[in-house]
Amino acid sequence: MKIGIRFLSLIALCAAPLSGHADNYPSRPITMIVPWQAGGSSDVLMRALAQAASKKLGQPIIIDNRPGAIGTLGLAAMAATAKPDGYTIGQSGVGLFRMPLIQKTSWDPEKDFTYIANLVGFTMGIAAGAQTPYKSWADVVAAAKKNPGKISYGSPGQNGTVHLGMEQVLALAGIDLLHVPYKSTPDSSAALLGGVTQLQVDAAGWKANVDSGKARLLVVWTEKRAKRWPDVPTLKELGYPLVIDGASGIAGPKGMDPMVVTKLNDAFRAALDDPAVQRVMSEFEIFPNYMGPDEYRKYLIRSRNDERKVLDRLGILRADLK
Repeated sequence: MKIGIRFLSLIALCAAPLSGHADNYPSRPITMIVPWQAGGSSDVLMRALAQAASKKLGQPIIIDNRPGAIGTLGLAAMAATAKPDGYTIGQSGVGLFRMPLIQKTSWDPEKDFTYIANLVGFTMGIAAGAQTPYKSWADVVAAAKKNPGKISYGSPGQNGTVHLGMEQVLALAGIDLLHVPYKSTPDSSAALLGGVTQLQVDAAGWKANVDSGKARLLVVWTEKRAKRWPDVPTLKELGYPLVIDGASGIAGPKGMDPMVVTKLNDAFRAALDDPAVQRVMSEFEIFPNYMGPDEYRKYLIRSRNDERKVLDRLGILRADLK
């Protein structure tokens, strides 16, 4: 009996530091890795969310920009070196699950991360230059069927969510367009205005040109029509069973204490209601798309399975995964 009591006491002593850590968390500043360059829509949004969440957490959240590898470089470093104590977290998305389908990586997206919450979605869509004859997506489809591969579209990068989303749309439409990847949204916008490309596919990167009349928004990829452009149909309304919004959330290293995850989840969920955050979301046509840890993880896995088919069709899927 005494042995049993001593054993239980030992267990309690071992568990106490973990419980105490969670109760006192956070007791110092938190670092949040943003895997994109400073100044872009994702960076501006995450800074606003971090500032709002820090009010609830009682500690500052310091942004660490680590761009590269389509938004996975910084998160890969976090998985490899960060302690699962809640003091290093990062902006996460579908790219973490996509990259291992393209090339071998140092991380396993299902095993090496703790998914905390999804927070937002982005208004993605297809715009046509005002100088083109395309006034609807149906016009593009009809022209592309007559001239396969002749119509070009610009995007802010190869193998990103925008590119692969567009390829899913093209497959369902049964047409072939020429993809022209650029290094950034401003570059693809300049190409559209200069007539180098006829279409631009982006997460609201076409907004200024659409509002100024230099481009026409043909279709959005969100679940519902965008409030700013109520006359523009969604993919689903046009008969394409797709919703693509580049869901973006927060993750940490594997093995995080569930109580710490809950505190971070609650703080960032509350941050979505902060007026400063809402102003940023309005500016960049970003919308709240909250998912808890389990739902977010399941969403990422579903997205990976969908994109795997696209990568295989494009000849990008890793040979050993075919």
